[in-house]
Amino acid sequence: MIDSHAHLWRLGKNGCTWPTPELEPIYRDFVLQDLHRIAESAGIDGVILVQSQDSIADTEWLLTLAQDPLIAGIVGWIDFLAPDALQSLTVLASNRTIRGLRPMVQDLEGDWYDAPKLDRGFATMVQLGLVLDGLIRPKHLPSLHRLAERHPQLQIVIDHGAKPDFADLPWWRQQIAAITQLPNVACKLSGLLTELPPGATQEAISPAFDILWNCFGPERLMWGSDWPVLTLAGSYKGWLSQAERLVPAEYHTAVFDANARRVYRVDG
Repeated sequence: MIDSHAHLWRLGKNGCTWPTPELEPIYRDFVLQDLHRIAESAGIDGVILVQSQDSIADTEWLLTLAQDPLIAGIVGWIDFLAPDALQSLTVLASNRTIRGLRPMVQDLEGDWYDAPKLDRGFATMVQLGLVLDGLIRPKHLPSLHRLAERHPQLQIVIDHGAKPDFADLPWWRQQIAAITQLPNVACKLSGLLTELPPGATQEAISPAFDILWNCFGPERLMWGSDWPVLTLAGSYKGWLSQAERLVPAEYHTAVFDANARRVYRVDG
C-alpha cells in the first residue's frame, strides 16, 4: 500500500517554523524512524513525503532521506514567484526522487493561481513531468480550475479534498463537481478529520467523502494519512481503517495503492 501524503520535520531546523507550541500534540520532531514504525505497522510499503515548510531547506533535507526504501517519492517546495524560480525548479527536478511541487496556497489570496507570472513555472513542470499538489481551501478551487484549463497536461492533485468547510458543503460540492470535469485533476482522501468542527465525531466526514467519491470516483482518489498532522484528530491505523470502510472493497487496490503509483510515477 502507498500512503500518498505524510510529513517529517525537526523543530527549528531545515527551515521549520511550524508547528508552533500551541499545537502541543505535534510540537516535537517527527523523523524517518517514527514514520517507519507507524507506517510499517499499518502495512504501508511506500510513502510520498510532502514538504511541510515554505523553505527550500525543508525539501533539501527530505531529499537526504530519499534512498530509504520506504520513501516512494517526494513532493517539494520552491518559491514560484522568485526571480530564479525556473532554475530552482529545474535543479530540483534533476533529482529523480522529486515527483511534484507544492506551493503553500491555503492561506494566500483566493485567485493566487491566476497570476500570469506563474504560468512559465507550471509549463516547465509539464515538461519535467512533475505533479502540482494543491494545498488549498475551497475559495481557491475556481482559480485552480482555471489553472487546470490553461495547462491541460499538468497533473494536479488536490490535497485533503481542498479542506472543506463542513458548515458550508454545498458551495464546496459545486466547485468540486466543476473541477472534476477536467481529467488532469485528482484528489487525496486525506486531512478530512482535522477539518471537522470541535465536538464532531469522526463519522461526520461521511458527507464530504460521498461528494469526493461521487465526483472523482475510484480512478482519481488516493488515500493519504496526513501524518503526523492527523494525530490532532485521530490515529494512523484508525484513519486507515475508517477509509477502508468508506471505500468499497473492490476499489481498495486503486485508492490505496495503484492511483498514487500511477500519478506519482512510483514504479518509474
